[in-house]
Order: sequence, then structure tokens, then C-alpha cells
Amino acid sequence: MATHSNHKDTYLATSITLIVVGILFLIDRLINLSAHGLGWLVNRDNLLLFTAVIFLIFKRDKSIGIVLLAIWAILNIGLIISLLGQLSSYLLPLVLLLVGIILFILYKR
Repeated sequence: MATHSNHKDTYLATSITLIVVGILFLIDRLINLSAHGLGWLVNRDNLLLFTAVIFLIFKRDKSIGIVLLAIWAILNIGLIISLLGQLSSYLLPLVLLLVGIILFILYKR
């Protein structure tokens, strides 16, 4: 029974992702988002981020969303470090702590 709802969650998240990406590409074709300073909306890396967020919101099993988010973070580590500025020296320890806490919580379930 859980597998059936898991598939439905996957279908829902996938369908919403495809709808959002389709709308973004259609808008880009109609008004050229780059000309308005919004080209980042159709950037491949950001589409991966949007997909990760949609899967985290609409799918009960968060593992796919977390993996997609991790892939996005790895691909954009330079951006993340530049945005964090002085906090970047704390990034690795904080990420290790966060991952450790998440794994511990999952273990306790």
C-alpha cells in the first residue's frame, strides 16, 4: 500500500516539475527572460534546484529531493560560498553537523 502512494507522490512531484519547467520555458520563448534580467529562471542549475524543492514539498519520501538538492549544492558551491562570505569557513562543520543530526534522527525512527 505504501508503495502505491509512493508512486502517486512521485507522479505528483514529477508532473508539477514538468508543468513549472514547461511554463518557464514558454514564458522564456514569449518574452525572453534574459532581456528582463530573469534568465536565471531557466538556467539548468536552477531548474535542478526548483525540481529539488518541488520534490521536497510534494513527495513524502524526501530522499530524492535531498539528493537533488545536494547535487545542486555541489554544482553551485562557488555561488554558495560567495553568498555566505565570511560564514563560508563555518559551512563544512555546519553541513557535517546537519547531516549527522538528520542521519541520527532517521536511525531513531
